[in-house]
Amino acid sequence: MKKETISIPSDRKNIHAIERFVEDICDYYNINNTYFGNILVALMEAVENAIIHGNNNNPSKTVTVNFEARETGLSFEVIDQGAGFDFSAVPDPTDIFKSTGTEGTGIFLIRSLADNVNFHDNGRRIELIFLIASINQLTYLERMKHFNEYAKTSVKKEEKEKNQGS
Repeated sequence: MKKETISIPSDRKNIHAIERFVEDICDYYNINNTYFGNILVALMEAVENAIIHGNNNNPSKTVTVNFEARETGLSFEVIDQGAGFDFSAVPDPTDIFKSTGTEGTGIFLIRSLADNVNFHDNGRRIELIFLIASINQLTYLERMKHFNEYAKTSVKKEEKEKNQGS
């Protein structure tokens, strides 16, 4: 399995390096644009949260992103050097009765876009898992369905033309 790591100082101006990191990985694995968008947005939210909330915009602290290709898909792990947080207490921004504005929006987006999200080390490490294998299987099955439909139509068309020529 392929593994890669990138670390950046906790300054939002360095976030372009993370974007490039994701682009290179998605290009390597030929990830379609829809899934690329999910990965990029979720990972950028996690990195921004690590910079702003985890490391308090302290450029002497780093944010590390570990990538691992697995049989089931792609795993990204974002690690900050902050004090951590209680991820179970993050408010749901869609709950109109408990929402306090935009608080919790980043975690909500991450959970919505990634297939699995796991928090470790008291919230200092977040793992985002994208089940690419399942997407490829669904794409394969859909393409086979269309191919079989086309093949049946082609055979019927050839038979019809053959019968008209006789």
